[in-house]
Amino acid sequence: MRLFVREQLPLLIFYAGQMLIVGLWYWLAVEDHSWATAAYGALLGIVVLALYLAYRYYTHRKLYARLETPLADMDQSLAGLGEAPMAGAVSDLLRNQFQLYKNELYGTQQRLEHHTAFINRWIHQMKTPVSVIQLALQDLDLDDDVEDGLQEEIDRLKKGLEMALYTARLDKFEQDFKVEGVPLLMAVENAVAENRQWFIRKEVYPVIDIPPDLSVISDAKWLAFMLGQVIVNAVNYSAGAGKKVAFRAYKLGPRAVLEIRDEGIGIAKEDLGRVFDPYFTGNQGRQYHESTGMGLFLVREVCRKLDHQVGIDSAPGEGTTVRFTFNL
Repeated sequence: MRLFVREQLPLLIFYAGQMLIVGLWYWLAVEDHSWATAAYGALLGIVVLALYLAYRYYTHRKLYARLETPLADMDQSLAGLGEAPMAGAVSDLLRNQFQLYKNELYGTQQRLEHHTAFINRWIHQMKTPVSVIQLALQDLDLDDDVEDGLQEEIDRLKKGLEMALYTARLDKFEQDFKVEGVPLLMAVENAVAENRQWFIRKEVYPVIDIPPDLSVISDAKWLAFMLGQVIVNAVNYSAGAGKKVAFRAYKLGPRAVLEIRDEGIGIAKEDLGRVFDPYFTGNQGRQYHESTGMGLFLVREVCRKLDHQVGIDSAPGEGTTVRFTFNL
């Protein structure tokens, strides 16, 4: 109704001006200046205007209601807006616009699916030459330092391919997860074993304090991915040999908490609020050249989809604690 009044306001103003001009002309042209006659003519004009406005509002009420109410979903734009010419024209415009939107969206989805399929195939194809290089490295008689350096670069390639694969899968997450009870101690031990070369190379040691009977509701594959990302960060940013990465879990009401604490360089206060942003590396990441800025972003996105929570506490020189909260 408010939109209708605003639209008709110019008409009401011009009509009032017209009434004044006609009334003035009538007053000057007719010798018998009768207020009753002038008032009757004005009343007649107002009645005719009111009938017109009532008809206009009745025939366009659906159009005004649609324009004043936000769309809850795109299908609402296909609802009829009345038989009036303007309402019909707007309804046709919305239908055409909706069809164009659907066509564009379908094309974008097709391109995204083709791109995702290509990335997945490419990643799997790249795993083969990486494995061949690693096998060939074992047969070469190289100095220990050279072999360790080459092995580290191979491990980087593997981690990069894994991150790219899980990033591509994230768009199809609903088709690629299975929620079940996951023993937390087993999940952490498997993640540590999977990344043991990083611990050995950096001379960092894991310390695990998790009750053996503690299980959480999660997806084992995605949980392993998240733990791997946090472990790699914890090991890479640990300052000096002999440091530890501590894994501690406990129940907190109806939920379980897993804390992963390192003894590394920590995170600057100004960077702490942005560590989950995509491609953000921070001062430490730029200093150590280890970070892609995607690991913690992917961890947060997976947590959102699995109804987990993730938080981080840190201070420069005092290490970092990543805290996961799971449903039991």
